[in-house]
Amino acid sequence: MAKITRKVQKKAIELLVSVARLYGLLIVGYIVLYPLFFMLSTSVKTKADFLDISHQWLPLVVTIDQFKTAFEAINFWSALKQTLLLQILSGAVQVFVCTFVAYGFARFQFKGKKTASFFLILSLLIPVQMYSLSMSVNYRMLHMFNTPLVYWIPSLLGVGIRSGIMIFIYQQFFIGLPKELEDAAYVDGAGPLCTFFKIALPSSSVSIVTVSVLSFIWNWNEYYLAELCLMNENRPLAVTVGNMGIVLSQAGITLGSATYPAIVLAGCLLFVTVPLVLYMIVQRWFVKSIDQVGITG
Repeated sequence: MAKITRKVQKKAIELLVSVARLYGLLIVGYIVLYPLFFMLSTSVKTKADFLDISHQWLPLVVTIDQFKTAFEAINFWSALKQTLLLQILSGAVQVFVCTFVAYGFARFQFKGKKTASFFLILSLLIPVQMYSLSMSVNYRMLHMFNTPLVYWIPSLLGVGIRSGIMIFIYQQFFIGLPKELEDAAYVDGAGPLCTFFKIALPSSSVSIVTVSVLSFIWNWNEYYLAELCLMNENRPLAVTVGNMGIVLSQAGITLGSATYPAIVLAGCLLFVTVPLVLYMIVQRWFVKSIDQVGITG
């Protein structure tokens, strides 16, 4: 009888723990998804729905007029083209270049390595706002201002957007990679470059997934450099969405207009759609890669 009682108590405790865990997950999920639900609900409302206080979440009439207005206000296709050409392309270059730099840090001893490592860590700590003025002046002197080169050249040199973090992630992975694989390649006559391309690079697919997703998100959201160094016709989607209020005010849709928040949130929803779709596609590999490369926090 005592054994049966203990089993019942154990099952009751397990049930309570499961219910508490589910309740906690629901709370966290609501907090995370609330902004997305709010954007979607607000962006499909009509002017009459905004004036009707009896309907907060579900509008009586669903409309996509706000999306059409936001689509034109942010010049979506042109801005998306600039985003892919400038930021996503430079991010793809970073993913490869940072592997090359990180492999050198992880595997080779060279003069000035400690100094270079110090500046690598320093690049993670200093915000771009601290040196943006001198950077802008240098771009003008080098005739790179308002050209794709402000993104492409730093990426090719391994000093692009958040390159320090990418190098650090790759470096930690290469440090944990067994050296016996490379030693076997050296015995067979392979040089450092051949070993990197045939041993280290194929083995780093897990960390490449992590860095690729992070690089895409960071470059997709990059606003400051584009606002500083690019003119209107070359500005990517992040900048056009950020300046959407100015465009709307010029079109006569001011902050006091009933549909103003719906149009702005529709533009934000258009902006976040691509990263959300990408993450839903690669989230399984991304979570697995985060676990294997040892990123915490």
